[in-house]
This record gives sequence, structure tokens and C-alpha cells, in this order.
Amino acid sequence: MATLYVVATPIGNLEDVTLRALRVLREVELVLAEDTRRTRTLLTRHDVRTRPLSLHAHNEAQRSREVLKALASGSSAALVSDAGTPLVSDPGERLVAAVIAAGHAVVPVPGPSAILSALVASGLPAAPFLFVGFLPRRRGEGDALLARIRGHTETIVLFESPRRLAATLRRLLDALGDRPACVARELTKLHEEVARGSLQELAERFGEGTKGEVTLVIGGAPEEPALDEAALDARIRVLVAEGSSPREIAGELTPAAGIPKREIYARAQAIREEP
Repeated sequence: MATLYVVATPIGNLEDVTLRALRVLREVELVLAEDTRRTRTLLTRHDVRTRPLSLHAHNEAQRSREVLKALASGSSAALVSDAGTPLVSDPGERLVAAVIAAGHAVVPVPGPSAILSALVASGLPAAPFLFVGFLPRRRGEGDALLARIRGHTETIVLFESPRRLAATLRRLLDALGDRPACVARELTKLHEEVARGSLQELAERFGEGTKGEVTLVIGGAPEEPALDEAALDARIRVLVAEGSSPREIAGELTPAAGIPKREIYARAQAIREEP
């Protein structure tokens, strides 16, 4: 029985690779990489002479057949991604499933992970946590995902591109309320930054976007039950009477209400305009 090793590689600092990972990469006949240029940099740095082959979203089906043929002949292979642990928002799921179905061994070689690095540096509860990958690009799909996770009390971790960071922070603020959060950028690299604060504060801080790889960590929903409609309206009326604006009311009540910030804003606006 041949073996496919799923090997974690550094997310930035090339020293963050395990001795076992380097041994496996030297011993296998095939190294499958999402971007062979980035993987070759790692291999050259550590004097690993195995030549990487590309495996990405556009050639995974074809490459999987080639790997299965190699495994059937007794060769072994290693799968790596551009950075971190393969399959986590990266190609490779189809290959791993095919290798298992063919009766070969799949062996993880653990190591760096942007998810865990951001989580432990965020200052938010590390367990339990919910990882959601990248928010879908289509607005409707993204809104549906945020609606599903709004009531989860677990810490939430997601990936985002630097150019979409500002818009995503505003979107999270609107959908989840002003929760504690963390923007972890360029982890383990020269310009590493871990910014902590509320979603409102981070949305203002990164209002012009940023550069580099980004991982977001957001506090979970409060443990107390969400306000029902009657209790929500009663609370809004109290805050309106105290002189709070619809925007202030929406920011304060969204976490407890369990509905989007814009809906609370609209209810507060309507109540304030009542005779």
C-alpha cells in the first residue's frame, strides 16, 4: 500500500517547518504543490531536491489520475499548499478522497496553520471555534452564511483578501453587531500585525484596506438568549426616550437581538417617528 502525505508548510517564516516534513519531502517521489514557484523556494532553502508538480483547482482531476497511477506502482507522494495545512481553503480534497477510495494510505504531517496562529494571538476564546473559510463572493450566499452563524457562541475564524477587508469588516458589523475581533495580517512574516478591537474600531482602522494575507477572528454571540420582538421593541422605545439615535440603538442591540443591524436600525427609525 502506497502513501500520500498531507504536509503542512510555513505560512511565512521558512524556519517554521518541521524536521519530519523535510524528511518526507526528501523521501517521496512526487511533491504536489498549489504554486510550484512558492514551494520551490521552500525546497531550495532546505536543500530538498524533489521537483514539485502543480496541483490546483484547474488540474486537480487530471493530476489525481496521475498520482493514483504513481501510487499503484509503489511510489509515494506528498501534497503541500502555498502555505499552512493543505485542503483548508486550498485544493486537494478531490485527490485525498480518490487516494482513500483506491485503498492507499493518507498520512497527515502537521505543522503551521494561519487559523490556529490567529486564534491564539487574538485574545478571544480559543475553544470552541468555528472556521468558515472565505465569505462567498456572491452577496446572497454570504448573507445566508452570516445568518447561519449569527447565533453561534463559538469564536469565529475566517479568511479574507486584503482588498476586501474593509468591506467585510463593515458587513460583519452590520450582520453580527459590534463584537470583539482581531485582524491578523502577514502572520510570521516581516510585517506581521495583530490588531485587536471591536468590529467598529477595526472597520475604521482598516477603512482603506490593507496588504498581505489576512485572517479574521470574531467573538461569538452572547450566551444570553436573543430578545424576542416584543422585548426588542420595548428596549428600543426606552433607548429612543433616552435620546439615542437609530444608529446607536442598532449598534447596542444587534448582538442580543440576533437579527441584522440594518433591521434594528429600521425598527428604531420607525419607532422614533411614531406620533
